[in-house]
Amino acid sequence: MKFTDLFVRRPVLALVVSTLILLLGARALGDLPVRQYPLTESTTLTITTQYPGASPELMQGFVTQPIAQAVATIENVDYLSSSSTLGRSVISVRMKLNADANQALTQAMAQVSQVKYRLPAEAFDPVILKSSGEATAVAYVGFSSKTMPVPALTDYLSRVVQPQFASIPGVSGVEVSGGQTLAMRVWLDPNRMAARGISAGELADALRQNNVQAAPGQVKGLYVVSNIRVNTDLVSVAEFRDMVIKREGDAIVRLGDVATVELGAASADSSATMDGDKAIYLGLQAAPNGNPLVIVKRIRDLLPGIKQNLPPGVDVQLPFELARFIEASIDEVQKTLLEAIAIVVVVIFLCLGSMRAVLIPVVTIPLSMLGAAALMLLFGFSINLLTLLAMVLAIGL
Repeated sequence: MKFTDLFVRRPVLALVVSTLILLLGARALGDLPVRQYPLTESTTLTITTQYPGASPELMQGFVTQPIAQAVATIENVDYLSSSSTLGRSVISVRMKLNADANQALTQAMAQVSQVKYRLPAEAFDPVILKSSGEATAVAYVGFSSKTMPVPALTDYLSRVVQPQFASIPGVSGVEVSGGQTLAMRVWLDPNRMAARGISAGELADALRQNNVQAAPGQVKGLYVVSNIRVNTDLVSVAEFRDMVIKREGDAIVRLGDVATVELGAASADSSATMDGDKAIYLGLQAAPNGNPLVIVKRIRDLLPGIKQNLPPGVDVQLPFELARFIEASIDEVQKTLLEAIAIVVVVIFLCLGSMRAVLIPVVTIPLSMLGAAALMLLFGFSINLLTLLAMVLAIGL
């Protein structure tokens, strides 16, 4: 007795099993994740070290080379590349496919810590980021304003908007393009400094000594505990201008006497525009296991709330995102899938010449696809270009 004979003799059992496959497949079809390609873990570790003012040769010999030699010993490294520019060292470590990203990050942090003592004392601490290694971000969100200065807008986005995007599942980091960090700028006048006998080193020492963060603690008595608060830092342009940098007898030299002090951008090396206005773009980088479709959907959900809380005169747009291209590809394959079903039905009708014979594939093809969806969910598959193409081939066969 064949297995199929059981369902021929018992049509009620066949109907019950078909209904069960229909229900399980319909439920699985709603729960299956949608991706462009099957889930693979492609990891790239980026180690960035800044040393303001250092030449590319110095960065290569004393920063890039020690770190690169250390991280090259990490397990499952596919290849390594580096670049050294003025004041900046970037090392990219590409891991082998499906290598454990968290384990690689932990090993990289340990290796960098071992050679940290070899770096110049003035160099900043290396920053290690984990990403999928794509050249472009999953999405770029642009913020522009005709009235708000770029440094002020950058400060707002870094405090309010950037943390919201960074908390999206599957996002490894948020890059700021065109932003200008708010800073106190001190423009030295060499003529006035020479007239008062002050060097740039003395002025820098005075700034460090007069602008510090203090933690004085508490004063405790038998019954009273008092917190001590000391204002040792400067918080306004006027306070910086009035800061004493040199004293000789009754003569006092203040910072405003030898320099121009203003609150502005720390650097104006980069800028961006959107619709003709100065703008800032936030680029969301996907994690090794991040799904671009989920990330973009979450961005669209957050944008209305972000737009309501923006300062007056600030506009937000989503000029670029990868989801539209991925969705277009998946829609095209789904269209091909429906065309394949229609072609199979027409061919069967032309060959057999009976509507009763056509009714069988019309019912069994969708039911088989729903059963396949249930098995895909059970074994951890997703709806992607490859699985949809496999269904097209299976229907044709």
